[in-house]
Amino acid sequence: MPRVSLTLSYDFVFIISFPYPQSAPFLPRRVATVNHNHLHTNDSDKMNDEQAIYDYLLNLVQSVEGDQVLEAVGGLFLSGQGGSQGQISTHLEKVIRVKNNTEDFNYFFNRCCYILINYWQLSPPTQRFIPQLVNMVEKAVANISPGGNTKGNIRQLVKNFTLSEQFVRLKRLATVVTAKFETKSSSVGTLIHRYPYLYDYCLMGDDSSREHRQTIHRIKAQNERKFEINLSQYVTYRVRMARTNKAGLILPDKELIKPVKNPTLLSDQDLNSSLKHFVGAVENGQSYQSLSKSFRNHVAYTQSFGTFKDELYEYIRGSLQDKYKQGSFDKKLFDLFQNAYPECNQQKPTEFLMMRTSSQLLNFLVVEGSKNPDHYVFIDLISNIGVKKTIGVLLKIVLFCSKVKPYLEKRFSILFNHYESMAREGVPWLVKTLENMQVAFSIHFGRVDLSSLNRSNLST
Repeated sequence: MPRVSLTLSYDFVFIISFPYPQSAPFLPRRVATVNHNHLHTNDSDKMNDEQAIYDYLLNLVQSVEGDQVLEAVGGLFLSGQGGSQGQISTHLEKVIRVKNNTEDFNYFFNRCCYILINYWQLSPPTQRFIPQLVNMVEKAVANISPGGNTKGNIRQLVKNFTLSEQFVRLKRLATVVTAKFETKSSSVGTLIHRYPYLYDYCLMGDDSSREHRQTIHRIKAQNERKFEINLSQYVTYRVRMARTNKAGLILPDKELIKPVKNPTLLSDQDLNSSLKHFVGAVENGQSYQSLSKSFRNHVAYTQSFGTFKDELYEYIRGSLQDKYKQGSFDKKLFDLFQNAYPECNQQKPTEFLMMRTSSQLLNFLVVEGSKNPDHYVFIDLISNIGVKKTIGVLLKIVLFCSKVKPYLEKRFSILFNHYESMAREGVPWLVKTLENMQVAFSIHFGRVDLSSLNRSNLST
C-alpha cells in the first residue's frame, strides 16, 4: 500500500494511505425481482409485464448508444402514445392499467430510470447521459398540469413523478455525476457532489432498490477517495512551498513547484487552520481523538446511567467558552440530560442508552428532523464559538459513539435539503460548515494515519 508523508507547516506531519483500485463493480445480468411491497403479487402476469419492461431496458442500455436509449425511452414513456415498439408497448399498457396511482407508478418509473443510470454510471464517457435523461423527463411533461386524471395517462403519471421526492433525488444524482464547477451565483443544491457524507440521505430513500444503493455507495466511495487524494496533494504542495520560502531558495524554472488547487471552498488560510484544529490539541493538550478515547475508557467503568449523563454533559461543555457555559444554552443542555430516560438513571449505562442519548444530543445541537427543521441552537453555537469548534463538539460525540455517525450525517442532510434552493451567498455559514465537516470526516474516518503526528509541535 503506497503511503504519502505530508507536512502542513514545518513540523506538522501526517500520513495518508490509499488502497490500490478495486476490481470492477458488480453489474447484474438481469434486474432483481421487484420489491413485492410495491406489486399486486396475486397476479403473476402483472409481475411478468413489469419485469419484461425492466429486462427490455437493461438489454437496451447494454446494446445501443446512449442517444438511441434516450430516443427509445422518450418514445415509450413520454410521447403519450405508448410508443410503437411492439410487444413492449403492450406490456407497458398493462402495467399502467395496474399502476394508475401515483405512488405505485413512481416506484416503477424510478426503477426504470435507475436501470439506465446504474449502467451509464460505470463508464465516464456514458455518465453524460444521466443528466440528459433527467432533463428529458422533466421537459417532456413541463406543460402538463399536475394532479390530473392519471387513468391510463402515462404522461400525467410522469408529470406527477417529477413532483416527487424520488425525482428530487434523481436531480441531485445528476448534479453529483456531472460535478460541474460552481459559480458564485450557484444554489446550495449544486454543491451536493462535494459532500459524500450526505449521499445516503440525499440520494436514496427507503424505496431505493439494491442496484440503486450499490450505485450510490460506489459513487460515494469514489468521491471520498478523490477528495482525500486531492487534499493530500494540496497539502504536499503547500509544505514544499513553505520549506522553499523558509530556506530562501530560488528554484530554476525546470524545478518550479507545480501549483495544486485547494480542494475545498475554504480559503487557504481557513483550510490550514481547520486541518490544525481537527488534528492538533484542542483541550488540555489533547486532540479530539485522544479526548474521545479517554472519555470512552472512563465511562466503561461508570456504574449508573445517571452518572454517565453527568459525565457526558461535562464532556460536551469542555469545548465551550467560559462565558457561553453560563448562558441559556447551558441550561438547555443540562435539562436535556436530566430529561433523558430518567427511569433508567440507576441502571448501568448500556450501549443502547448511550446511543439514544447521543442521538437526542445531536437532535438538540443540529436539527431535530425534516418536519421540524428549526436549528436555532446550531446557529447560536456557530455565532458564539465558531464553525470549527461547533464541528468539534459534534466530532467528539461521533468519535465517542461511532454508531451515531450516520445519524449526524442525516442531521446535515436535513439542513442541506432545507437550504437547497438558496444561493450560496445567502448562507455562507452553511457552506463553511459543510466544508469543515468534510475535512473533519476525512481526517477521522477516512484513510488518514495519524500515528506519526507530533501534536506537541502544532502551534504556529
